[in-house]
Amino acid sequence: MIKDSTASRGRAAMSELTIWTLDWVPEGPRGFVRDLRLRWACEEADLPYAIRTVRFDDRETNHLDRQPFGQVPFLDVGGLKMFESGAALLHLARSSDVLMPSDPAGEAETLQWTIAALNSVEMASVPWWFLTLSGDENNQMTGWLGQRLDHMERVLSETEWLAAGRFTVADLLMADVLRIPKVRAFGDRPATEAYVSRVTARPAFKKAYDDQICFFKAADEKRAEKA
Repeated sequence: MIKDSTASRGRAAMSELTIWTLDWVPEGPRGFVRDLRLRWACEEADLPYAIRTVRFDDRETNHLDRQPFGQVPFLDVGGLKMFESGAALLHLARSSDVLMPSDPAGEAETLQWTIAALNSVEMASVPWWFLTLSGDENNQMTGWLGQRLDHMERVLSETEWLAAGRFTVADLLMADVLRIPKVRAFGDRPATEAYVSRVTARPAFKKAYDDQICFFKAADEKRAEKA
């Protein structure tokens, strides 16, 4: 059951909430696996949650009934099951004024920037990042990503938060997209860097991040025992 807190007052209560992730990942992606987004949102909104896992070694085949692309995270809220981190975040946000204002204007601003993080920024940053893995740092996506990041630098130089004049789920998601080390180091954008630092300094992010790191470290021990 959701705790009786100011954060959840006036919005729909959540049933038992479970975040599904992988039982183990290599060190490289730790701290960036996207169940972190849902952990972070729950920590911000004071929503109790449980973590359940699917096997890393069988990740593309063992949960296609829950996630048609064999990815994580996915969310189970009292039997209501959702995949895609953005959709799950918006579902969680509707339960808490901390994550999304209940007034129409604040909600609309939050929705537009949440979608912008996924559709306008991450849509450019993820393909660029994958292409850099082959050593092509100046690939065909570079100009497009630079343009999108320049637009965000302009926006963030003019405002502290993206929506409603305060932290919302839009900031959670945008900061998570922008904090990828290669993206963060792509050009000199002081307003963006200050924004990412400010958002990731929040106690809820630190708690969610540390919990994910500890979770996968503990999985190392279990994996070693079975080897």
